Amino acid sequence: MSRFGLSAERIPATRTLLAIGALCAALGAGPVAAQSAIPPYKLSTFAKSTTAYTGPDSIVQWRESVLIGYQNGVAKDGTDGKSSTIVQYSLDGKVQRTFSVLGHNDGLRVVGDDKLWAVQNEDANPSIEIIDLVSGTATTYLPPAPHGGGYDDLRVVGDDVFMTASNPNLDVNGVNVFPALVRVTLSGGSLNLEPVLYGNSQAVSIASGKTVTLNLTDPDSLAVDPAGNIVVDSQADGVLVFVRRPLTAHQAVGVINITSAGAMTTLDDTAFAPRGRSFALFSDVSGNTVYRLDRPTFGFEPGTAYSTSDTAGIVGVLNLDNGNLTAIATGFVSTRGMIFVTSEKDGDREKDGDR
Repeated sequence: MSRFGLSAERIPATRTLLAIGALCAALGAGPVAAQSAIPPYKLSTFAKSTTAYTGPDSIVQWRESVLIGYQNGVAKDGTDGKSSTIVQYSLDGKVQRTFSVLGHNDGLRVVGDDKLWAVQNEDANPSIEIIDLVSGTATTYLPPAPHGGGYDDLRVVGDDVFMTASNPNLDVNGVNVFPALVRVTLSGGSLNLEPVLYGNSQAVSIASGKTVTLNLTDPDSLAVDPAGNIVVDSQADGVLVFVRRPLTAHQAVGVINITSAGAMTTLDDTAFAPRGRSFALFSDVSGNTVYRLDRPTFGFEPGTAYSTSDTAGIVGVLNLDNGNLTAIATGFVSTRGMIFVTSEKDGDREKDGDR
């Protein structure tokens, strides 16, 4: 068990599956002709793009529905003046309503009971659209961006909202000296940002136990692991960073390098299986499809990390001790946003930070 409470030993039932996946990778299996999942996982289609909206990415659950952000090919800095579409679906994939949001959507999160925060324009000119999901009304906020880029994703932990500062300017040595993770608070009509983790902070390597200096050049998605750590994906750098007890005197930072089939790989999103019955949803932005992943009979093992890789086009089980990603679903173009969906009809639902 590492100092961050992460261990692959809690998922013994997947060892045979992981060994099979590793063997296939070692044998150099060729490209997958179609989308498929390795048993005991089962793959199906949840939703597809239409002529009205394309490019699904972020996914979030609200009550007995899910909301999916369609990027519609909008420029990542919003300079083309076009809009993304957020589509609300029932849990069986039926469209319920849509929202048009100016700019390029890349992050969605429900804050409180009914407020959907849509993070727009992750490369520059950021904005946050806060939509009241009961009334349908929306308010636009313009957060400052001293790092020169935008914002990508956010998470709620207790009463706090955390957000990643994406596409940062780098110094002459190619180092990100700006905040990579910030805490966000609303004050009147303004958003206030407080640095939590800098791009060049020190961290403990979870694999080796050595202290290293980070260089987070591409802060991207966020997650909360079963130990309550905030998990920052620095996508292009191929690392996950774990922040324990943020903004306290006991804040600690750990990092793992991500590999798949022996090579560095990038992740877009990571989700942790909750307790109780659930199914997973993930998007293939270039494939214009949102997929459903089930693990029939025994269900997903609580606490297991599952990740999507935008470059490898796979969904995999992530070993939290050494960062190895083993594919369980393959054949996609660019896998992105991933969540586990639970229903109140099946028991208690976990929220961010409740694990």
